[in-house]
Amino acid sequence: MNILVINAGSSSLKYQLLNPDTGALLAKGLCERIGIDGKFTYKPQVEGKAAQDAVDVAMPTHAEAIKAVLDALVDKDNGVIGSMDEIDAVGHRVVHGAETFACSVMIDERVMQALEDNIPLAPLHNPANIVGIKACQACMPNVPMVGVFDTAFHQTMPPKAYIYALPYEYYEKDKVRRYGFHGTSHRYVSGRAAAMLGKDPSQLKLISCHLGNGSSITAVDGGKSVDTSMGFTPLAGVPMGTRSGDLDAGVMQYLMNRYNMNIDEMLNVLNKKSGVQGVSGVSSDFRDLDDAASKGNERAALAVDMFNYSVKKTIGAYAAAMGGVDAIIFTAGVGENSASQRMAIASGLEFMGVKMDAEANNVRGKEAVISAPDSKVKVLLIPTNEELMIAMDTAEIVKAAKG
Repeated sequence: MNILVINAGSSSLKYQLLNPDTGALLAKGLCERIGIDGKFTYKPQVEGKAAQDAVDVAMPTHAEAIKAVLDALVDKDNGVIGSMDEIDAVGHRVVHGAETFACSVMIDERVMQALEDNIPLAPLHNPANIVGIKACQACMPNVPMVGVFDTAFHQTMPPKAYIYALPYEYYEKDKVRRYGFHGTSHRYVSGRAAAMLGKDPSQLKLISCHLGNGSSITAVDGGKSVDTSMGFTPLAGVPMGTRSGDLDAGVMQYLMNRYNMNIDEMLNVLNKKSGVQGVSGVSSDFRDLDDAASKGNERAALAVDMFNYSVKKTIGAYAAAMGGVDAIIFTAGVGENSASQRMAIASGLEFMGVKMDAEANNVRGKEAVISAPDSKVKVLLIPTNEELMIAMDTAEIVKAAKG
């Protein structure tokens, strides 16, 4: 079964064609500058097929971007399938499902209306996701479409974890609450962790650390998310590449008054000029920070230390919330590739049963147990694969619909 996975942004569209039954990736790529001039990248993962790197393709709308993707996939020389009939379904990453969706769903008119209704909660993301779905429907009207939501995995959180200490009517009337994000990634790696440990997910207390330019940490108890660090928006939680993470709201009022900023300007600072980039003044890329720190840049070293410290604190808090932890998972760009940061975060957690193995930790980008053999709490490196998770969900829903 071949599933086309689509992740549509406002002016971009990422895609992968996968077979979730085998895990085989057939092709992937990116459409950029949609509505401007159009750049198309196509990377077949089949031997003997040539890639296209950032070629100019007119993409006034997402519909032309989807057509470029489909044309490449069935191209007589470098395509990976014989015809569009070999695409069994399309799985769409959707950022915000609010309280409407606690799982992936077949997309119909009711679902599309719900996505429209949730636009106020994700004004930058949901409109782009909707445009991507409509573009696919126009190009492939008879192909089943499935929505997979970043927020769905966190719908199992109890009220004590997701309600903010604000007047309750803001939740009742306006749905202001903690939603959490990266849910597809956290669900994938927690499932893989259970497989690696040879346990049923229901038997495990896990802490999943999705650490990258955007970072979030999730407590997974019995296979279900019970708390997560991102909040109403992806701005909350630990410091990130350019996002501030948790912040005293009074700081915003103080800076806005002092520098005559409006709320949009303030949020631009918090989202795009803060985090480790803001502290270091160097970069949002942790590799650049490590390089600068090794050359004596104290602010770069401070930025990394702040990030690691915040992750460590959150791990401790979630272990307390769950009454223990069986394994800690590191995933995403930093989590998968930075042995030094994994070690810095896990060091000092010996009191709760974590014992690292420096040699085992000297690995990147592949599944591994990186804690010592006698560590009571296992520490795992698990590369995330959100696209495969989306494809697996899509295939399961489509097969169920067909009976």
